[in-house]
Amino acid sequence: MTNSHAENAQDGQDRPDVPGAPGAPAEPRAADARGEAPGAEQSGGDAPAPEESRQDAGDGGGAREEEATRRLAKAVLAAEQALIEFEIAVETFRVEVENFSRLHHQRLGPMYAWLDELDAQIAEAVAARTGDPEDIRKAREARASVLPMPNVEELFHGWLGSEGLFPEAQAMLTDQPVQPPTKVRPSEEARRIYRDLVRRAHPDLARDDAERARRDGFIARVNAAYGRGDEALLLELVREWEAGPAPAERQPSESEELYARLEWLAARKEMLASMVTELEGGAIGAMIKMAPDDPDGLLDEIAEKLLADVREREAYLAQLVG
Repeated sequence: MTNSHAENAQDGQDRPDVPGAPGAPAEPRAADARGEAPGAEQSGGDAPAPEESRQDAGDGGGAREEEATRRLAKAVLAAEQALIEFEIAVETFRVEVENFSRLHHQRLGPMYAWLDELDAQIAEAVAARTGDPEDIRKAREARASVLPMPNVEELFHGWLGSEGLFPEAQAMLTDQPVQPPTKVRPSEEARRIYRDLVRRAHPDLARDDAERARRDGFIARVNAAYGRGDEALLLELVREWEAGPAPAERQPSESEELYARLEWLAARKEMLASMVTELEGGAIGAMIKMAPDDPDGLLDEIAEKLLADVREREAYLAQLVG
């Protein structure tokens, strides 16, 4: 987006001098297995005693690890702040695009509709004068483009029932999988698997609240699979139940959490950059780029141009039918 805050904020994230920002150089590596920083030169002098050497190495390694973690935390903080600024810029542009689209439709939509109506009337007047089959065809096409929209019932034919949206339509609108049952009663094998699973995983067999909640969720999935007669999914649920609950996950270290956070920030920045590209590539975004400093003024300019087109067509139509 030309002259937009989103580009400026994105540029700030890509600067190599911002520590920890996505795309910035990697932090210096921690000490190697010998307790020495990579590339460090060995100092001269007498070698320390073995016990003293091991003690110094242990203390130095811990200090270097703490310093590396501190630097990593600082990099994460810088990346977070840069991403926040970028998100603010992207969101403000998104709001501008949305508002411009809404106002463009509200203010200029009727003018576009009247222009279509005038074009249809002009085409019909020309066809009436000439009687040329090609002019008649053009008149019919122009009139068809301004026919009223279908009724709501026609638009939602096959989606609405006496009690509202059909389940399949509701699933599609809520991004749920659509898989209607193939027949009223599932197969004998599906019924056998279902009964076996319910006997083994029934919530009443739980010994505590956590186990009951796990079984409740599992049985809900079993019931849904059986309701669709999905034998394959039932078999997958059998294997899942036999595998047992997932083992407790190992808690990550502070460094691991910080690295994971940096990766998430980088992925988030890429997603926002894609959003910016999509917004700028749309018709409304392209229009805003024509007047980034005064998009409201651009609406006024478009309105004036449309009004001039309306007057020109009205004058031409008056000549044809006059």
